Amino acid sequence: MPSVTHEALVELFKNRPTLAAEMLQDALGQPVPAFTTARVESSDLAEIVPSDRRADVIVVLLVGEQKRPAMAIVVEVQLGVDPDKPYVWPVYVIQTRARHRCPTWLLVVTIDAEIARWCARPIDVGHPGLTLTPLVLGPEGVPVVTDAEQARAAPEVAVLSAMAHGQGEAGEAIGVAFLAAAAGLDEERRAVYGDLVLSSLSQAARRTLEAMMKSGYEFQSEFARSYVAKGMEKGREQGLLEGKAQAVLAVLEARGLAVPADVRERVLASTDLAELDRWIRRAAAARDARELLATTGS
Repeated sequence: MPSVTHEALVELFKNRPTLAAEMLQDALGQPVPAFTTARVESSDLAEIVPSDRRADVIVVLLVGEQKRPAMAIVVEVQLGVDPDKPYVWPVYVIQTRARHRCPTWLLVVTIDAEIARWCARPIDVGHPGLTLTPLVLGPEGVPVVTDAEQARAAPEVAVLSAMAHGQGEAGEAIGVAFLAAAAGLDEERRAVYGDLVLSSLSQAARRTLEAMMKSGYEFQSEFARSYVAKGMEKGREQGLLEGKAQAVLAVLEARGLAVPADVRERVLASTDLAELDRWIRRAAAARDARELLATTGS
């Protein structure tokens, strides 16, 4: 199942059809032909590709009154290593080129620097002289949007900036710039984009923005609630697990008992709250740290 980050990035490129061309030209320095409009096309490539495979977004740049295709851009969001992609990406490009009868480029988008390096590797398709080198937009290529006017002009770029740089020093300034732009968005995009920006920022930056909004921020959109809220709940549960694991070790150490490395590792790795509660009780009476791991008793 696609993650919230994957789906969010896909939505940005769908909501702003010119975004792919802007990132190719402005962020990656690739010359894009002059065009009149940009249109998101169907990404279903079922003629060749199995029905469960499709490109994330296909954008066609159009020129003139007849809206003749000048270039097609296959946009693929990639958040992890997938050994299938070097085989299907060339198919996406070739099929899109055949469908729209125009030059076709592959733009891979990721917010992970290591994945960006993996995505940028040339793909030798096996035919002499036919090698596809993906154009990759990684975090280093995403602009840092801290100017309110820039955010108003291109809110999707501001959101992309938050997702790529929100955990860094510029996170707060990016968030402030987005807030200035949010008022000009329709209600649905304001809710979805606001959730994405705030969930991408560091804790300190988020607190600052929440204070600026003069109220505790709640996730507003169904899109964010269906993904982000689950992640927050998982984070709270993980924090509780870590706290109980540390309590087990603290009790043992306070009683002067040595904690072998394997016992410490086992305690810290536990994902069972009932088990950790049981170990806390055992730690208070155990004569040896290894008694924690006994399978009998309470």
